Amino acid sequence: MAAEPGLRERKKQQTRQQIFEAARKLFAERGFDAVTVADIARLADVSEVTVFNYFPTKEDLFFGGMTFFEEQLLEAVRTRPRGESALRALRRRLLDSVDGLRTRERIEAVLKAAGAMSSSPALLTREREIVDRYTRRLAALLAEETGADPDDVEAMAAAAALFGAHRAVVNYVRNRVAAGGRGTALVEETRTQIRRAFGRLEKGLGTYSVRA
Repeated sequence: MAAEPGLRERKKQQTRQQIFEAARKLFAERGFDAVTVADIARLADVSEVTVFNYFPTKEDLFFGGMTFFEEQLLEAVRTRPRGESALRALRRRLLDSVDGLRTRERIEAVLKAAGAMSSSPALLTREREIVDRYTRRLAALLAEETGADPDDVEAMAAAAALFGAHRAVVNYVRNRVAAGGRGTALVEETRTQIRRAFGRLEKGLGTYSVRA
């Protein structure tokens, strides 16, 4: 059993969460570009230096929830049981996360994030950077597990396919929510999309879209 985090570590986690929640509240009220790091520090009751210690940029604050989930995906692959493929581990974690789309809070978060990103090139750029970083981390994990070189093309191609499917699902959810998708129907539609996408990857692409 893992040891309980010490007092100092718990305080750090609390401060990090406090800063993140303050930023999320201000972004929702004013929009990303209208909020400064000083505003966030005041609401979180910490110094600007403390904010930067936990989140090097304002974009990192905006994508705090995203990076937390990407870490969970890597952890699902890293800690999967013997006999389970990386694909199935990642698909399982995605399917588990979909039920949260039933809540009003999750829907509002999707709408607000999409709205902020549509008007901020800096956020779009940072999202791409985050996806690239986690794709490379997954590739390194796969290469290590298979005994391949760190720059192995097969590991990178597999990681790109897995994270590509994941991000395609994210975009699908954003579009469906923007079009009014809600509740059980949205959850089941999204699960179907996940199963189809990862089912195709599991079968391979050799027989997909063969030109007649």
